Amino acid sequence: MTYKERLLATLKGESTDQLPFLPRLDLWYRANKRNGTLPSKYKNATLGQILEDMGLGFHAVIPDFQDLCSPDDDVDRALGIYRLWFIPYRAVLQNIERKVHYEGDTTTVEYYTPKGNLRTRVIYDETMKKAGITITHIAEHIVKSKDDLEALGYIFDNIEVLPNYEGYQKFQDIVGENGLAVAYTSLAASPMHLILRELMKMDDFFVMLFNFPDEIHQLERKIEGYFSKVLDVVSNSSAETVLLGANYDSSVTYPPFFKEYITPALNAQSKTLHQKGKFLLTHPDGENEGLLQEYLNSNIDIADSICPAPMTKLGIKEYRDVFGEKITIWGGVPSVIMLEEAMSDKGFSQYIEKFFEDIGIGDHLIVSVADTMPPAAKFERIKLISKIAREFGPVRIDSQNTLGCSFKDN
Repeated sequence: MTYKERLLATLKGESTDQLPFLPRLDLWYRANKRNGTLPSKYKNATLGQILEDMGLGFHAVIPDFQDLCSPDDDVDRALGIYRLWFIPYRAVLQNIERKVHYEGDTTTVEYYTPKGNLRTRVIYDETMKKAGITITHIAEHIVKSKDDLEALGYIFDNIEVLPNYEGYQKFQDIVGENGLAVAYTSLAASPMHLILRELMKMDDFFVMLFNFPDEIHQLERKIEGYFSKVLDVVSNSSAETVLLGANYDSSVTYPPFFKEYITPALNAQSKTLHQKGKFLLTHPDGENEGLLQEYLNSNIDIADSICPAPMTKLGIKEYRDVFGEKITIWGGVPSVIMLEEAMSDKGFSQYIEKFFEDIGIGDHLIVSVADTMPPAAKFERIKLISKIAREFGPVRIDSQNTLGCSFKDN
């Protein structure tokens, strides 16, 4: 089987020739390449060449946010809008004057609307680049007070969403049979999640949601119109798998909040995508205690970058017991165990042995390091997990239990 065939079979609950191991090595590669610390064998190699030599597939889930055709494509990042050449849509602001100022590592953007003026600042510095990070940091959020909400609603009311199917097809062609070209859509799973994670400081968000619920919900409805446009375009693309939502945490997107503002959105999106024969992937890489049932209620297909104990409270077996055949886990190996300074070789061996015991027959599982391979990872540990995954053998599914090509009931 090719990697793509193996991954799709795993998502469908079908048998595979071996347990898939698909580590995310992009940050690891960029950081070590920039710092001159790649393994000597791969000193002059591309990431693709390393993957090919190791017999690994292409982890094409979280994008390189600096893979831009023009610096101007990144100017609306503080709105949660990215114009990457390989995603299946392009958001274009209409009826809005925008001024962009670059100074060192900082980009300042001013928006002029009939409802008021707004400003954002983002930073992308050398420290971030050395760590392999590609997403910029929001230093100044677009909403500072209630007075900014109407102008921001106007911006989202005036966004046109265009297909970028040609760019996405090129991405699919590059990934080919080496992986799944997951269609990036949004790191926010819902309009309210976008307001929380991108548009306001966290403390300000919860204070304003309590003091000005009507105004916040009005902005939510404006953003919902934009989300609907994006989903319509993406759902009609050639993507097999679509990414919506990332970076949940029990202390921030706590269970009642998730149930009210995220579960219904994911559920509706999954219904739309399933009708088009697509899988919905979301990225719950944080502390998930208390949230597992909400993932089930959301009717998602893939929980990407699951990061268990010791980095969070839940063990991999707890995820497996709850998700069963309903949600495929992509991840499962916490990144901290890849670090020699955090865990001895003996401790690592014991952890990995227990991990492969806890995953059962290995169905509905794509083994990966969550959230990503750290730059300081001990390279021998990457090779060891790859070896054990190959030796795990074929994943055999009873034909009576497989989901086949049908999707779960909504």
